[in-house]
Amino acid sequence: MEPEQKLQQLKNLLAEIADLNQITALLGWDQQTYMPPAGAENRGYQLATLQQITHTKFVSDEIGKLLDDLQPYINQLDPDSFDACLVRVTRREYEREIKVPIEWVAEFAMVTTVAYDAWAKARAENDFPHFQSHLEKILDLAHRYAGYFAPYEHVYDPLLEIFEPGMKTTDIKAIFNTLRPQQVELLKQIASRPQVDNSFMTLQYDEDKQWQFGVEAITKMGYEWERSRQDKTLHPFTTSFGWGDVRITTRVYPNYLASALFGTLHEAGHAMYAMGSDKSFDRTPLFGGASSGIHESQSRMWENLVGRSLPFWQHFYPRLQELFPTQLGNVPLQAFYRGINKVQPSYIRVEADEATYNLHIMLRMELEIALMENHLQVKDLPEAWNARFQEYLGIAPPDDSKGVLQDVHWSGGLIGYFPSYALGNLIGAQLWERINADIPDLSEQIRQGDFTDWLSWLRQKIHSHGNKFEPQQLIQRVTGSKIDPAPYMRYLEGKYRAIYNF
Repeated sequence: MEPEQKLQQLKNLLAEIADLNQITALLGWDQQTYMPPAGAENRGYQLATLQQITHTKFVSDEIGKLLDDLQPYINQLDPDSFDACLVRVTRREYEREIKVPIEWVAEFAMVTTVAYDAWAKARAENDFPHFQSHLEKILDLAHRYAGYFAPYEHVYDPLLEIFEPGMKTTDIKAIFNTLRPQQVELLKQIASRPQVDNSFMTLQYDEDKQWQFGVEAITKMGYEWERSRQDKTLHPFTTSFGWGDVRITTRVYPNYLASALFGTLHEAGHAMYAMGSDKSFDRTPLFGGASSGIHESQSRMWENLVGRSLPFWQHFYPRLQELFPTQLGNVPLQAFYRGINKVQPSYIRVEADEATYNLHIMLRMELEIALMENHLQVKDLPEAWNARFQEYLGIAPPDDSKGVLQDVHWSGGLIGYFPSYALGNLIGAQLWERINADIPDLSEQIRQGDFTDWLSWLRQKIHSHGNKFEPQQLIQRVTGSKIDPAPYMRYLEGKYRAIYNF
Protein backbone atom coordinates (compact mmCIF):
# COMPACT_ATOMS: atom_id res chain seq x y z
CA MET A 1 0.00 0.00 0.00
CA GLU A 2 1.34 3.45 -0.95
CA PRO A 3 1.98 5.99 1.83
CA GLU A 4 -0.82 8.21 0.53
CA GLN A 5 -3.26 5.30 0.83
CA LYS A 6 -2.11 4.54 4.37
CA LEU A 7 -2.48 8.19 5.27
CA GLN A 8 -6.04 8.20 3.96
CA GLN A 9 -6.77 5.01 5.90
CA LEU A 10 -5.52 6.74 9.07
CA LYS A 11 -7.68 9.79 8.36
CA ASN A 12 -10.75 7.59 7.90
CA LEU A 13 -10.19 5.88 11.24
CA LEU A 14 -9.57 9.20 13.00
CA ALA A 15 -12.77 10.62 11.51
CA GLU A 16 -14.80 7.79 13.05
CA ILE A 17 -13.13 8.38 16.41
CA ALA A 18 -13.86 12.11 16.17
CA ASP A 19 -17.53 11.32 15.51
CA LEU A 20 -17.68 9.17 18.64
CA ASN A 21 -15.96 11.86 20.72
CA GLN A 22 -18.44 14.45 19.51
CA ILE A 23 -21.40 12.20 20.34
CA THR A 24 -19.90 11.83 23.82
CA ALA A 25 -19.62 15.61 24.08
CA LEU A 26 -23.25 15.98 23.01
CA LEU A 27 -24.37 13.70 25.84
CA GLY A 28 -22.24 15.74 28.26
CA TRP A 29 -23.79 19.00 27.04
CA ASP A 30 -27.27 17.55 27.48
CA GLN A 31 -26.46 16.41 31.01
CA GLN A 32 -25.50 19.94 32.03
CA THR A 33 -28.38 21.69 30.29
CA TYR A 34 -31.58 19.67 29.89
CA MET A 35 -31.21 16.14 31.29
CA PRO A 36 -33.40 15.40 34.34
CA PRO A 37 -31.36 14.66 37.50
CA ALA A 38 -32.59 11.08 37.71
CA GLY A 39 -30.92 10.34 34.39
CA ALA A 40 -27.38 10.49 35.80
CA GLU A 41 -26.88 6.76 36.24
CA ASN A 42 -28.15 5.89 32.76
CA ARG A 43 -26.04 8.67 31.28
CA GLY A 44 -23.04 7.25 33.11
CA TYR A 45 -23.54 3.85 31.46
CA GLN A 46 -24.00 5.49 28.04
CA LEU A 47 -20.83 7.54 28.37
CA ALA A 48 -18.85 4.60 29.72
CA THR A 49 -19.93 2.46 26.74
CA LEU A 50 -19.10 5.16 24.21
CA GLN A 51 -15.73 5.98 25.73
CA GLN A 52 -14.74 2.32 25.87
CA ILE A 53 -15.53 1.96 22.18
CA THR A 54 -13.67 5.16 21.32
CA HIS A 55 -10.62 4.25 23.40
CA THR A 56 -10.44 0.74 21.92
CA LYS A 57 -10.60 2.07 18.36
CA PHE A 58 -7.94 4.70 19.01
CA VAL A 59 -5.33 2.50 20.71
CA SER A 60 -5.79 -0.30 18.19
CA ASP A 61 -2.81 -2.08 16.64
CA GLU A 62 -4.07 -0.86 13.28
CA ILE A 63 -3.56 2.80 14.16
CA GLY A 64 -0.22 2.05 15.84
CA LYS A 65 1.06 0.27 12.72
CA LEU A 66 -0.16 3.03 10.41
CA LEU A 67 1.66 5.63 12.49
CA ASP A 68 4.87 3.59 12.34
CA ASP A 69 4.57 2.89 8.63
CA LEU A 70 3.90 6.55 7.83
CA GLN A 71 6.81 8.02 9.80
CA PRO A 72 9.44 7.78 7.01
CA TYR A 73 6.99 9.42 4.59
CA ILE A 74 6.09 12.16 7.09
CA ASN A 75 9.78 12.89 7.73
CA GLN A 76 10.06 14.06 4.12
CA LEU A 77 7.22 16.59 4.44
CA ASP A 78 7.21 20.18 5.66
CA PRO A 79 6.91 19.76 9.46
CA ASP A 80 4.21 22.46 9.51
CA SER A 81 2.08 20.79 6.83
CA PHE A 82 -1.33 19.36 7.64
CA ASP A 83 -0.26 15.75 7.17
CA ALA A 84 2.95 16.07 9.20
CA CYS A 85 1.12 17.79 12.06
CA LEU A 86 -1.73 15.28 11.93
CA VAL A 87 0.60 12.30 12.34
CA ARG A 88 2.69 14.05 15.01
CA VAL A 89 -0.32 15.04 17.14
CA THR A 90 -2.00 11.66 16.65
CA ARG A 91 1.17 9.88 17.74
CA ARG A 92 1.44 12.08 20.83
CA GLU A 93 -2.15 11.26 21.81
CA TYR A 94 -1.78 7.59 20.87
CA GLU A 95 1.34 7.11 22.98
CA ARG A 96 -0.46 8.62 25.95
CA GLU A 97 -3.76 6.77 25.55
CA ILE A 98 -2.21 3.35 24.92
CA LYS A 99 -0.88 3.42 28.49
CA VAL A 100 -4.39 3.79 29.95
CA PRO A 101 -6.38 0.56 30.53
CA ILE A 102 -9.87 0.42 29.08
CA GLU A 103 -11.24 -0.49 32.53
CA TRP A 104 -9.99 2.86 33.82
CA VAL A 105 -11.69 4.69 30.93
CA ALA A 106 -15.05 3.07 31.68
CA GLU A 107 -14.81 3.65 35.42
CA PHE A 108 -13.77 7.29 34.94
CA ALA A 109 -16.78 7.93 32.69
CA MET A 110 -19.21 6.36 35.15
CA VAL A 111 -17.76 7.96 38.29
CA THR A 112 -17.57 11.49 36.87
CA THR A 113 -21.05 11.37 35.35
CA VAL A 114 -22.62 10.46 38.68
CA ALA A 115 -20.31 12.88 40.50
CA TYR A 116 -21.59 15.85 38.49
CA ASP A 117 -25.11 15.47 39.84
CA ALA A 118 -23.79 14.84 43.35
CA TRP A 119 -21.74 18.05 43.08
CA ALA A 120 -24.73 20.05 41.81
CA LYS A 121 -26.82 18.87 44.76
CA ALA A 122 -24.01 19.44 47.28
CA ARG A 123 -23.39 22.96 45.93
CA ALA A 124 -27.08 23.85 46.05
CA GLU A 125 -27.43 22.56 49.62
CA ASN A 126 -23.99 23.58 50.95
CA ASP A 127 -23.27 19.94 51.77
CA PHE A 128 -19.65 18.97 51.07
CA PRO A 129 -20.00 15.51 52.69
CA HIS A 130 -22.55 14.64 49.99
CA PHE A 131 -19.82 15.16 47.37
CA GLN A 132 -16.86 13.92 49.40
CA SER A 133 -17.01 10.22 48.54
CA HIS A 134 -17.38 11.04 44.84
CA LEU A 135 -14.32 13.28 44.92
CA GLU A 136 -12.36 10.59 46.76
CA LYS A 137 -13.13 8.17 43.91
CA ILE A 138 -12.07 10.79 41.36
CA LEU A 139 -8.82 11.44 43.21
CA ASP A 140 -8.14 7.71 43.32
CA LEU A 141 -8.68 7.59 39.57
CA ALA A 142 -6.28 10.53 39.14
CA HIS A 143 -3.59 8.74 41.16
CA ARG A 144 -4.06 5.58 39.13
CA TYR A 145 -3.89 7.57 35.89
CA ALA A 146 -0.63 9.23 36.93
CA GLY A 147 0.74 5.82 37.85
CA TYR A 148 0.39 4.64 34.25
CA PHE A 149 3.03 7.25 33.29
CA ALA A 150 5.62 6.54 35.99
CA PRO A 151 8.43 7.34 36.27
CA TYR A 152 7.63 11.03 36.09
CA GLU A 153 9.26 14.19 37.35
CA HIS A 154 6.17 15.02 39.42
CA VAL A 155 2.93 13.11 40.03
CA TYR A 156 0.97 16.15 38.74
CA ASP A 157 2.78 16.12 35.37
CA PRO A 158 0.68 13.42 33.63
CA LEU A 159 -2.52 15.29 34.54
CA LEU A 160 -1.14 18.65 33.42
CA GLU A 161 -0.02 17.12 30.12
CA ILE A 162 -3.66 16.40 29.21
CA PHE A 163 -4.45 20.11 29.15
CA GLU A 164 -1.05 21.75 28.49
CA PRO A 165 1.02 19.51 26.19
CA GLY A 166 4.75 19.89 26.70
CA MET A 167 4.52 21.73 30.03
CA LYS A 168 5.65 20.44 33.43
CA THR A 169 4.65 21.24 36.99
CA THR A 170 8.04 22.91 37.49
CA ASP A 171 7.30 25.23 34.51
CA ILE A 172 3.97 26.32 36.00
CA LYS A 173 5.42 26.78 39.48
CA ALA A 174 8.23 28.94 38.09
CA ILE A 175 5.76 31.18 36.26
CA PHE A 176 3.50 31.48 39.30
CA ASN A 177 6.40 32.12 41.67
CA THR A 178 7.44 35.04 39.48
CA LEU A 179 3.91 36.35 39.21
CA ARG A 180 2.60 35.96 42.78
CA PRO A 181 4.73 38.60 44.59
CA GLN A 182 4.12 41.14 41.83
CA GLN A 183 0.36 40.65 42.02
CA VAL A 184 0.40 40.83 45.82
CA GLU A 185 2.33 44.10 45.68
CA LEU A 186 -0.12 45.52 43.13
CA LEU A 187 -3.02 44.57 45.40
CA LYS A 188 -1.37 46.38 48.32
CA GLN A 189 -1.08 49.54 46.23
CA ILE A 190 -4.70 49.33 45.12
CA ALA A 191 -5.89 48.68 48.69
CA SER A 192 -4.22 51.91 49.81
CA ARG A 193 -6.41 53.97 47.49
CA PRO A 194 -10.09 55.03 47.85
CA GLN A 195 -12.37 52.21 46.77
CA VAL A 196 -14.42 52.26 43.58
CA ASP A 197 -18.23 52.12 43.80
CA ASN A 198 -19.91 49.32 41.86
CA SER A 199 -23.18 49.11 43.81
CA PHE A 200 -25.10 49.53 40.56
CA MET A 201 -24.00 46.00 39.56
CA THR A 202 -26.15 44.40 42.27
CA LEU A 203 -29.46 46.08 41.49
CA GLN A 204 -32.34 44.12 39.96
CA TYR A 205 -31.78 43.41 36.26
CA ASP A 206 -34.34 41.72 34.04
CA GLU A 207 -32.93 38.33 33.06
CA ASP A 208 -34.30 38.33 29.52
CA LYS A 209 -32.77 41.73 28.81
CA GLN A 210 -29.41 40.59 30.20
CA TRP A 211 -29.56 37.64 27.83
CA GLN A 212 -30.56 39.92 24.96
CA PHE A 213 -27.65 42.30 25.50
CA GLY A 214 -25.12 39.47 25.63
CA VAL A 215 -26.44 38.06 22.36
CA GLU A 216 -26.34 41.50 20.71
CA ALA A 217 -22.77 42.15 21.87
CA ILE A 218 -21.22 38.89 20.70
CA THR A 219 -23.15 39.05 17.43
CA LYS A 220 -21.54 42.41 16.69
CA MET A 221 -18.17 40.95 17.65
CA GLY A 222 -18.50 38.39 14.84
CA TYR A 223 -20.21 35.45 16.52
CA GLU A 224 -21.69 32.99 13.99
CA TRP A 225 -25.11 31.85 15.17
CA GLU A 226 -25.66 29.54 12.23
CA ARG A 227 -22.95 27.39 13.79
CA SER A 228 -23.91 27.85 17.43
CA ARG A 229 -26.50 28.34 20.15
CA GLN A 230 -26.52 29.48 23.79
CA ASP A 231 -28.26 27.77 26.71
CA LYS A 232 -28.43 28.15 30.48
CA THR A 233 -26.51 25.96 32.89
CA LEU A 234 -25.32 25.83 36.49
CA HIS A 235 -21.68 26.51 35.57
CA PRO A 236 -20.96 28.09 32.15
CA PHE A 237 -18.97 26.10 29.58
CA THR A 238 -18.37 25.78 25.85
CA THR A 239 -18.43 22.54 23.88
CA SER A 240 -18.08 21.52 20.26
CA PHE A 241 -19.57 18.76 18.15
CA GLY A 242 -17.60 19.67 15.03
CA TRP A 243 -16.84 22.67 12.84
CA GLY A 244 -20.52 23.42 12.22
CA ASP A 245 -21.83 22.99 15.79
CA VAL A 246 -20.10 24.87 18.63
CA ARG A 247 -22.25 25.68 21.69
CA ILE A 248 -21.97 28.04 24.63
CA THR A 249 -23.81 28.26 27.92
CA THR A 250 -24.20 30.97 30.53
CA ARG A 251 -25.97 31.68 33.79
CA VAL A 252 -28.07 34.74 34.59
CA TYR A 253 -28.63 36.25 38.03
CA PRO A 254 -31.38 38.85 38.48
CA ASN A 255 -29.36 40.79 41.06
CA TYR A 256 -25.85 40.61 39.61
CA LEU A 257 -25.25 42.02 36.14
CA ALA A 258 -21.65 40.89 35.73
CA SER A 259 -22.27 37.13 35.70
CA ALA A 260 -24.17 36.82 32.41
CA LEU A 261 -22.52 39.90 30.93
CA PHE A 262 -18.92 38.73 31.16
CA GLY A 263 -19.74 35.02 31.17
CA THR A 264 -21.26 35.30 27.70
CA LEU A 265 -18.23 37.21 26.40
CA HIS A 266 -15.91 34.60 27.95
CA GLU A 267 -17.65 31.58 26.46
CA ALA A 268 -18.00 33.31 23.10
CA GLY A 269 -14.21 33.66 23.08
CA HIS A 270 -13.86 29.90 23.46
CA ALA A 271 -16.42 29.24 20.75
CA MET A 272 -14.92 31.67 18.25
CA TYR A 273 -11.57 29.92 18.65
CA ALA A 274 -13.17 26.60 17.73
CA MET A 275 -15.13 28.21 14.90
CA GLY A 276 -11.90 29.67 13.54
CA SER A 277 -10.20 26.30 13.19
CA ASP A 278 -9.50 25.44 9.55
CA LYS A 279 -12.49 23.51 8.20
CA SER A 280 -10.17 20.86 6.77
CA PHE A 281 -9.27 19.98 10.39
CA ASP A 282 -12.82 18.84 11.12
CA ARG A 283 -13.09 15.20 12.22
CA THR A 284 -9.33 15.07 12.94
CA PRO A 285 -7.24 15.53 16.12
CA LEU A 286 -6.14 18.92 14.73
CA PHE A 287 -9.59 20.45 15.19
CA GLY A 288 -10.00 22.68 18.22
CA GLY A 289 -7.22 24.39 20.15
CA ALA A 290 -3.54 23.99 20.98
CA SER A 291 -4.18 23.67 24.71
CA SER A 292 -6.58 24.69 27.44
CA GLY A 293 -4.31 27.66 28.22
CA ILE A 294 -4.45 28.91 24.64
CA HIS A 295 -8.22 28.43 24.73
CA GLU A 296 -8.43 30.44 27.95
CA SER A 297 -6.32 33.19 26.40
CA GLN A 298 -9.03 33.66 23.80
CA SER A 299 -11.91 33.69 26.27
CA ARG A 300 -10.11 35.94 28.76
CA MET A 301 -9.18 38.40 26.01
CA TRP A 302 -12.79 38.76 24.91
CA GLU A 303 -14.00 38.93 28.51
CA ASN A 304 -11.39 41.26 29.98
CA LEU A 305 -8.94 42.92 27.62
CA VAL A 306 -11.81 43.87 25.34
CA GLY A 307 -14.97 43.39 27.42
CA ARG A 308 -13.74 45.39 30.41
CA SER A 309 -12.01 48.06 28.33
CA LEU A 310 -13.13 51.67 28.02
CA PRO A 311 -13.31 51.63 24.18
CA PHE A 312 -15.66 48.63 24.29
CA TRP A 313 -18.06 50.44 26.59
CA GLN A 314 -17.79 53.72 24.76
CA HIS A 315 -19.53 51.79 22.00
CA PHE A 316 -21.85 49.47 23.95
CA TYR A 317 -22.77 51.44 27.06
CA PRO A 318 -25.55 53.54 25.45
CA ARG A 319 -27.31 50.31 24.47
CA LEU A 320 -26.96 48.86 27.96
CA GLN A 321 -28.37 52.09 29.42
CA GLU A 322 -31.24 51.88 26.97
CA LEU A 323 -32.10 48.39 28.22
CA PHE A 324 -31.70 49.36 31.90
CA PRO A 325 -32.51 53.08 32.21
CA THR A 326 -33.58 52.88 35.86
CA GLN A 327 -30.44 51.08 37.00
CA LEU A 328 -27.84 52.77 34.75
CA GLY A 329 -29.43 55.94 33.39
CA ASN A 330 -27.69 58.11 35.98
CA VAL A 331 -24.42 56.18 36.06
CA PRO A 332 -21.81 57.99 33.90
CA LEU A 333 -19.67 55.95 31.53
CA GLN A 334 -16.48 56.51 33.53
CA ALA A 335 -18.20 55.44 36.74
CA PHE A 336 -19.49 52.30 35.01
CA TYR A 337 -16.04 51.51 33.61
CA ARG A 338 -14.40 51.93 37.00
CA GLY A 339 -17.15 49.89 38.63
CA ILE A 340 -16.80 46.86 36.37
CA ASN A 341 -13.06 46.94 37.07
CA LYS A 342 -13.31 47.28 40.83
CA VAL A 343 -10.60 45.34 42.67
CA GLN A 344 -11.82 43.61 45.79
CA PRO A 345 -11.15 40.09 47.09
CA SER A 346 -14.22 37.95 46.48
CA TYR A 347 -15.26 34.36 46.99
CA ILE A 348 -16.23 33.30 43.46
CA ARG A 349 -13.47 32.68 40.91
CA VAL A 350 -15.53 33.33 37.77
CA GLU A 351 -16.61 36.71 39.15
CA ALA A 352 -13.16 37.75 40.43
CA ASP A 353 -11.52 40.93 39.14
CA GLU A 354 -8.41 40.71 37.00
CA ALA A 355 -6.01 41.73 39.78
CA THR A 356 -7.07 38.92 42.15
CA TYR A 357 -8.12 36.21 39.67
CA ASN A 358 -4.78 34.44 39.42
CA LEU A 359 -4.64 34.02 43.20
CA HIS A 360 -7.82 31.93 42.93
CA ILE A 361 -6.03 29.73 40.40
CA MET A 362 -2.82 29.39 42.38
CA LEU A 363 -4.84 28.31 45.41
CA ARG A 364 -6.61 25.58 43.45
CA MET A 365 -3.46 24.29 41.80
CA GLU A 366 -1.60 24.10 45.11
CA LEU A 367 -4.49 22.17 46.68
CA GLU A 368 -4.58 19.78 43.71
CA ILE A 369 -0.86 19.17 44.02
CA ALA A 370 -1.20 18.58 47.78
CA LEU A 371 -3.97 16.04 47.08
CA MET A 372 -1.88 14.28 44.44
CA GLU A 373 1.16 14.22 46.74
CA ASN A 374 -1.03 12.71 49.49
CA HIS A 375 -0.21 15.64 51.74
CA LEU A 376 -3.91 16.51 51.91
CA GLN A 377 -6.98 14.27 52.27
CA VAL A 378 -10.31 15.04 50.59
CA LYS A 379 -12.09 15.18 53.95
CA ASP A 380 -9.78 18.04 54.98
CA LEU A 381 -10.17 19.96 51.72
CA PRO A 382 -12.79 22.51 52.91
CA GLU A 383 -10.66 23.52 55.88
CA ALA A 384 -7.51 23.75 53.74
CA TRP A 385 -9.40 25.76 51.12
CA ASN A 386 -10.66 28.28 53.67
CA ALA A 387 -7.26 28.66 55.34
CA ARG A 388 -5.47 29.29 52.06
CA PHE A 389 -8.23 31.63 50.92
CA GLN A 390 -7.74 33.68 54.07
CA GLU A 391 -3.98 33.71 53.51
CA TYR A 392 -4.14 34.71 49.84
CA LEU A 393 -7.19 36.96 49.68
CA GLY A 394 -7.72 38.07 53.26
CA ILE A 395 -11.26 36.68 53.48
CA ALA A 396 -12.76 33.30 54.32
CA PRO A 397 -15.76 31.88 52.43
CA PRO A 398 -18.95 31.94 54.51
CA ASP A 399 -19.86 28.41 53.40
CA ASP A 400 -18.64 25.61 51.14
CA SER A 401 -20.99 26.55 48.29
CA LYS A 402 -19.02 29.78 47.93
CA GLY A 403 -15.79 27.96 48.71
CA VAL A 404 -14.61 24.48 47.86
CA LEU A 405 -17.84 23.51 46.03
CA GLN A 406 -18.06 26.49 43.68
CA ASP A 407 -16.31 24.97 40.63
CA VAL A 408 -17.60 22.13 38.47
CA HIS A 409 -14.17 20.89 37.38
CA TRP A 410 -13.39 18.32 40.06
CA SER A 411 -16.74 16.61 39.55
CA GLY A 412 -15.69 16.02 35.94
CA GLY A 413 -12.28 14.69 36.91
CA LEU A 414 -10.50 17.73 35.47
CA ILE A 415 -7.63 17.71 37.95
CA GLY A 416 -4.81 19.59 36.24
CA TYR A 417 -7.02 22.05 34.36
CA PHE A 418 -7.00 25.07 36.68
CA PRO A 419 -3.46 26.29 35.79
CA SER A 420 -4.76 26.84 32.25
CA TYR A 421 -6.86 29.79 33.42
CA ALA A 422 -3.87 31.70 34.75
CA LEU A 423 -1.77 30.73 31.73
CA GLY A 424 -4.61 32.05 29.60
CA ASN A 425 -4.38 35.44 31.31
CA LEU A 426 -0.65 35.61 30.64
CA ILE A 427 -0.90 34.43 27.05
CA GLY A 428 -3.80 36.80 26.36
CA ALA A 429 -1.79 39.82 27.51
CA GLN A 430 1.23 38.67 25.52
CA LEU A 431 -0.90 38.35 22.38
CA TRP A 432 -2.59 41.68 23.13
CA GLU A 433 0.74 43.52 22.97
CA ARG A 434 1.48 41.87 19.63
CA ILE A 435 -1.99 42.61 18.28
CA ASN A 436 -1.80 46.30 19.19
CA ALA A 437 1.63 46.55 17.57
CA ASP A 438 0.22 45.03 14.37
CA ILE A 439 -3.07 47.03 14.49
CA PRO A 440 -2.11 50.45 15.95
CA ASP A 441 -5.64 51.86 15.77
CA LEU A 442 -7.29 48.82 17.37
CA SER A 443 -8.70 50.81 20.30
CA GLU A 444 -10.39 53.23 17.93
CA GLN A 445 -11.82 50.34 15.90
CA ILE A 446 -13.28 48.80 19.06
CA ARG A 447 -14.66 52.20 20.07
CA GLN A 448 -16.50 52.21 16.73
CA GLY A 449 -17.82 48.69 17.30
CA ASP A 450 -15.61 47.27 14.54
CA PHE A 451 -13.97 43.96 15.47
CA THR A 452 -13.15 42.87 11.92
CA ASP A 453 -9.37 43.41 11.93
CA TRP A 454 -8.95 41.99 15.40
CA LEU A 455 -10.91 38.82 14.66
CA SER A 456 -9.06 38.43 11.34
CA TRP A 457 -5.74 38.67 13.20
CA LEU A 458 -6.81 35.99 15.67
CA ARG A 459 -8.07 33.78 12.85
CA GLN A 460 -4.76 34.03 10.98
CA LYS A 461 -2.33 33.84 13.89
CA ILE A 462 -4.10 31.52 16.36
CA HIS A 463 -7.44 30.01 15.35
CA SER A 464 -6.54 28.64 11.91
CA HIS A 465 -3.72 26.51 13.35
CA GLY A 466 -6.09 24.48 15.52
CA ASN A 467 -4.09 21.85 17.41
CA LYS A 468 -1.08 21.78 15.06
CA PHE A 469 1.42 23.13 17.60
CA GLU A 470 2.12 22.80 21.31
CA PRO A 471 1.26 25.94 23.29
CA GLN A 472 4.81 27.17 23.84
CA GLN A 473 5.60 26.64 20.15
CA LEU A 474 2.52 28.56 19.03
CA ILE A 475 3.14 31.52 21.32
CA GLN A 476 6.78 31.72 20.27
CA ARG A 477 5.78 31.69 16.61
CA VAL A 478 3.35 34.57 17.14
CA THR A 479 5.12 36.75 19.71
CA GLY A 480 8.79 35.74 19.47
CA SER A 481 9.00 34.38 23.02
CA LYS A 482 7.55 31.63 25.19
CA ILE A 483 4.89 32.31 27.83
CA ASP A 484 6.02 35.36 29.77
CA PRO A 485 4.33 36.99 32.82
CA ALA A 486 5.78 40.45 32.08
CA PRO A 487 3.16 41.63 29.54
CA TYR A 488 0.37 40.65 31.93
CA MET A 489 1.86 42.68 34.77
CA ARG A 490 2.40 45.64 32.43
CA TYR A 491 -1.26 45.40 31.45
CA LEU A 492 -2.53 45.17 35.04
CA GLU A 493 -0.32 47.94 36.37
CA GLY A 494 -1.16 50.32 33.52
CA LYS A 495 -4.88 49.71 33.83
CA TYR A 496 -5.21 49.89 37.61
CA ARG A 497 -2.83 52.79 38.12
CA ALA A 498 -5.20 54.79 35.91
CA ILE A 499 -8.37 53.55 37.63
CA TYR A 500 -7.08 53.94 41.21
CA ASN A 501 -4.83 57.00 40.61
CA PHE A 502 -1.50 55.86 42.04
